[in-house]
Amino acid sequence: MPCRVCDSERLELALDLGQQPWCNHFLKPEEAGAEPRYPLRLVYCHDCATPQLDHTVAKEVMFGDHTYLSGVTRTLSDHFREVAREVDQRFGHLGRTILDIGSNDGTTLRHFQDLSWDVLGVESSRSVARRAVEQGIPTVNEFFALPMARALGRRFDVIHASGVFFHLEELHPVTEAIREVLRPDGVFVVEFLYMKTIVENLAFDQIYHEHLLYYNLANLRHLLRRHGLDLFDARFSPIHGGSIIGFAGHAGAHSPSERLQALQAAEDAAGANRFQTYLDFAGRVEKAREENLAFLRQRRAEGKTIFGMGAPVKGNTLLNYFGVGPDLIQVLVEKNPMRRGLLAPGSHIPVVMEGDVTSPPDVYYVLAWNFKKEILKNHQDLLEQGVEFYFPVNPKEDNA
Repeated sequence: MPCRVCDSERLELALDLGQQPWCNHFLKPEEAGAEPRYPLRLVYCHDCATPQLDHTVAKEVMFGDHTYLSGVTRTLSDHFREVAREVDQRFGHLGRTILDIGSNDGTTLRHFQDLSWDVLGVESSRSVARRAVEQGIPTVNEFFALPMARALGRRFDVIHASGVFFHLEELHPVTEAIREVLRPDGVFVVEFLYMKTIVENLAFDQIYHEHLLYYNLANLRHLLRRHGLDLFDARFSPIHGGSIIGFAGHAGAHSPSERLQALQAAEDAAGANRFQTYLDFAGRVEKAREENLAFLRQRRAEGKTIFGMGAPVKGNTLLNYFGVGPDLIQVLVEKNPMRRGLLAPGSHIPVVMEGDVTSPPDVYYVLAWNFKKEILKNHQDLLEQGVEFYFPVNPKEDNA
């Protein structure tokens, strides 16, 4: 396959995580064992330095009716409130219309509504879009694409996309659609997991089939410039273990900030866009598998019970690559009611609701590690009782 960003054929394997099921396909008990598996391989483009998957699971499979909800976690809702306030203060004078691509349950747009913005969401999941509409968030239940963008018949002062740009099977048509519906002086706010930080944190579980591409500033700018857009500012955020909030516009419409230039310089100095960095990453991932399996097996040999804390999508990459099943982790404890009574794909570990756990385990193996502060704060009583919280990924909040 050609590079998803620059069309180069110079791609090389960097990390192979094996055959894995689509990680958001939480299973009904009768489906266990029948879930399809797909290659999960990260390849590197030697021309634009884009890490990407070399196999695509169709978007209709992954996003037609997924079970992820933005509003379940307070940390994430607080983050989107902060972003809304920042956008309002910095760019509200340009106009107050916003389009949110991949708007999920409307959590982000609800914060913009509170600031008196005119909002519109686009969300592909039928059930999730319905939740947003029921909460008063105008939402179009479609995949964002060039024809539907044109059919809106309007332009927006701000376009927001969080956790979307690495999902895009039709990457270039969607980027072109953003250019078309963004006002000449408008701002495209793009939030994405920062690959530099994924590598530094050894957060390989953030590599899964829904994430087709992985961005540093350099390769994102390469993509945007192909479509007459460019970043003019960016900042690091600790959300999801390390993300970038980028601010882009039509090329030449905004002057680049010193903050953006400093982030780019730090990225270059760290060698974040070099192929050898990814080969080293792959070696560290293999070592992490050995260490984590040794920990889990030792605790079970000691007769201790182990529950998973959270049933995040990324956790399934980790569980399947490590080869962990119910023999090591008995259940996954989750807040999202859409996953009640289901099994994690591949590992077949049962998902139970947090409120249904009557007795804590000896160990919580924290798959939702990106909400570490919130989890430890909410479970201070368990820590005092001696429950062990183990984080397979331990992010540093200052590694921008």
